[in-house]
Amino acid sequence: MANHPSAARRNRQRIKRAARNRTVKSGTRTALRKARAALTAGDVKLAETLVHSVESQLDRAASKGVIHSKAASRVKARLNTQLHKLSTAG
Repeated sequence: MANHPSAARRNRQRIKRAARNRTVKSGTRTALRKARAALTAGDVKLAETLVHSVESQLDRAASKGVIHSKAASRVKARLNTQLHKLSTAG
């Protein structure tokens, strides 16, 4: 328990931020799972739209500091590589 009003306030802020970060991270993970499923299924049109939306969410999460910017870049690069292989194969 916080002994000072400022410490109590910081704790309330920490809880709010953690909840916000959890929401952003969870939404990004869900979108990423859907995009990977579309890539695995071989649906090029759906995969293109989902990969584009995941890239946007990853950039947003990285700008907010929820995930590291290089981690977001790495995931985007891998998704685009898979998408490129899928689109050129068929």
